[in-house]
Amino acid sequence: MHEEGWTGQEIAVALGVSPGAVSQWLKRLRSGGQEALRAKPPPGPTPRLSPDQRARLPELLAWGAEAYGFLGDVWTAKRVATVIEQEYGVRYHPDHVGRLLRALGWSVQKPVTRATQRDEAAITAWCEHRWPEVKKKGRD
Repeated sequence: MHEEGWTGQEIAVALGVSPGAVSQWLKRLRSGGQEALRAKPPPGPTPRLSPDQRARLPELLAWGAEAYGFLGDVWTAKRVATVIEQEYGVRYHPDHVGRLLRALGWSVQKPVTRATQRDEAAITAWCEHRWPEVKKKGRD
């Protein structure tokens, strides 16, 4: 737009940004060319796990929680944080572990809560025989 003769104010209105933003863009363009206009995400802190360690984490978790001494084979963020600390000597807050696992393609899984005294045969019989009778009476 600037090369076509537009003023900074006109560019700002057309793009819905402040004139100051346009001024900064033009300054970057003059000093570094078009490459200087490319978005550069802020660097942030250096990851504590190496790319190899991150890639190996799903393999470690595939062994199951009980392999690491936990009671029950359910992974929680706190348990994963403990495994990361044991295997790599790196401490993570459980909330960050959740973000780390989502980045690796894992999702939150909610365990199914079932009564320990659950009788599958009785449930099946009720669903197949008793429920149709109850349902039929409700229509009368």
